[in-house]
Amino acid sequence: MAGPLLLRSLFSASSRKSLSSHLVRPPCLSRGFTAGPASAAAAAATDAKVFLEPSRLRNVAVIAHVDHGKTTLMDRLLRQCGADIPHERAMDSISLERERGITIASKVTSISWKENELNMVDTPGHADFGGEVERVVGMVEGAVLVVDAGEGPLAQTKFVLAKALNYGLRPILLLNKVDRPSVSEERCDEVESLVFDLFANLGATEEQLDFPVLYASAKEGWASSTFTKDPPADVKNMSQLLDAIVRHVPPPKANLDAPFQMLVSMMEKDYYLGRILTGRVSSGIIHVGDRIHGLRSKESGVEKIEEGKVVKLMKKKGTNMVLIDSAGAGDIISMAGMASPSIGHTVANTEVMTALPTVVLDPPTISMTFGVNDSPLAGRDGTHLTGGKIGDRLMAEAETNLAINVLPGLSESYEVQGRGELQLGILIENMRREGFELSVSPPKVMYKTENGLKLEPIEEVTIEVNDEHVGLVMEALSHRRAEVADMGPVAGNVGRTRLSLTCPSRGLVGYRSVFSSDTRGTGFMHRAFLSIHVLLEILFFPFLLFSLLFQLHLVVMS
Repeated sequence: MAGPLLLRSLFSASSRKSLSSHLVRPPCLSRGFTAGPASAAAAAATDAKVFLEPSRLRNVAVIAHVDHGKTTLMDRLLRQCGADIPHERAMDSISLERERGITIASKVTSISWKENELNMVDTPGHADFGGEVERVVGMVEGAVLVVDAGEGPLAQTKFVLAKALNYGLRPILLLNKVDRPSVSEERCDEVESLVFDLFANLGATEEQLDFPVLYASAKEGWASSTFTKDPPADVKNMSQLLDAIVRHVPPPKANLDAPFQMLVSMMEKDYYLGRILTGRVSSGIIHVGDRIHGLRSKESGVEKIEEGKVVKLMKKKGTNMVLIDSAGAGDIISMAGMASPSIGHTVANTEVMTALPTVVLDPPTISMTFGVNDSPLAGRDGTHLTGGKIGDRLMAEAETNLAINVLPGLSESYEVQGRGELQLGILIENMRREGFELSVSPPKVMYKTENGLKLEPIEEVTIEVNDEHVGLVMEALSHRRAEVADMGPVAGNVGRTRLSLTCPSRGLVGYRSVFSSDTRGTGFMHRAFLSIHVLLEILFFPFLLFSLLFQLHLVVMS
């Protein structure tokens, strides 16, 4: 028996060593251990005073339209605060993000600046991934609204700003890419006025309308409180933006004496630790080893999901995940030790039986049917072929992405509902790379029925094309029931026109490839969910029927 026991002890020791190698403990978080329980309690109290002071915390989200410079800005902020950046776009950790040059999932990291801890959240800019913005904006007390100084506010700028204003945030306006030759001080003043009008149209309060404005070039790595294209060398950094965040973003309102509660906003799965739950601590203090349980709200009341204890507490610092011993109210942390809770659930001390309110997301607009590949070439490309494995993978995706709904269908098929074609296309590509083989149906628009009326989703579309393609684009969209809301030249780009339209989602299905062909690949099109309207065919059916009968009467009389 000594041999197997010795091997087992060596194996467990090597496993613990390999697990700890994934998590780095920085020097500032290393603490000595003493034998007496009184000393341990004193050390815990010291942790609460030194590391858990809410007044030193700032929780900030970086929000913007597609390709306005959010991720590049995060790189410069990390580098400014001494983080080791292995490559450009360091926050984009998914392979598809680096390949396509877009942000798909929200990420949280923390940086230290002048004795303050800044928890920064990088969010996607594409409308299809708006659910990532909606579920994390509730974790922060402030936001940096990045706007391209040349393009101005666009469709997704309006979407993310509306979410931030609804949560009562007071955004900081950062006009990015001011170093471009086409950007002048007059253009920046014009963009600032457009953003102010956007704030007012979205119902911002007087305090929110008094937003601070900064000018930056994230590519060059500097930000300034006054307009300039080439700041002096001693201030050619991100210090003024970091100071503005500390000055204008309020610290979290936190109660360290209350019982521990945390709403789960993100979830990852680790091979060693299981589920890693990330969220902002709403109240209290949490230590490694504390007993906790998961709660969720149902129509019948609050339901207890699971009880366990905190195995690991972690926090993202720069590009590394570090171990911590405790965390307090207002901080954004990750924990391991629970197997059942997921996004939207509450993790709290065992004596707490109150669940925190969950985030309300916009409804999905597009659905596709996923099923087993029954073609003659089935089984040649993938290794996961059965409907059970496909269903398990889709259910796992729905747990980590609240913007996707999965409904079981007939004969091992599943209806997957999402925000747009790009979101579902990313899911299909990820499954293909993981070895899944499946068949998918064409996307179809989802309708709702209320009070006997059929409702359909309406999207706001922003298009930028060369002047010679305007007529072709407008003709194609008019056949798809689009209505032009605004039209004008693009500032700083001679021969370019920008169109703002509203169009039903069903009219935009499959149009992106047609648009690329019509504009010879030179056009840009951005979409964002706007509202739900009554289906036009039902609304005008009596009128159309009367018109048809009247024309038929005229033909008969003649």
